[in-house]
Amino acid sequence: MRARIYRPARNAMTSGMAKTRNWVLDYAPASARDVDPLMGWTSSSDTQTQVRLRFESKEAALDYAEAHGIDAQVIEPHRRKAIVRPRGYGENFATDRRTPWTH
Repeated sequence: MRARIYRPARNAMTSGMAKTRNWVLDYAPASARDVDPLMGWTSSSDTQTQVRLRFESKEAALDYAEAHGIDAQVIEPHRRKAIVRPRGYGENFATDRRTPWTH
């Protein structure tokens, strides 16, 4: 059984970092998906792809994979650079602005 261990990226629709702190173990598909000729739905006999396990740390995920004989591939996360402006949003309402604030 093959699996991958990774930290999920943040949702592109928000600026928040919710659900990105934990590590995730996903199983790789063991069989190809089939298209039902009558309804056109996609199906598979492999139920392991529906399982997603979350762990507090990478070491905990690796320990679980090793204890259950799972061949796991670790994908390290890309660290995002902080985007911090001096004074930021509060500068729009500062009383010591050099120029008047307009839209």
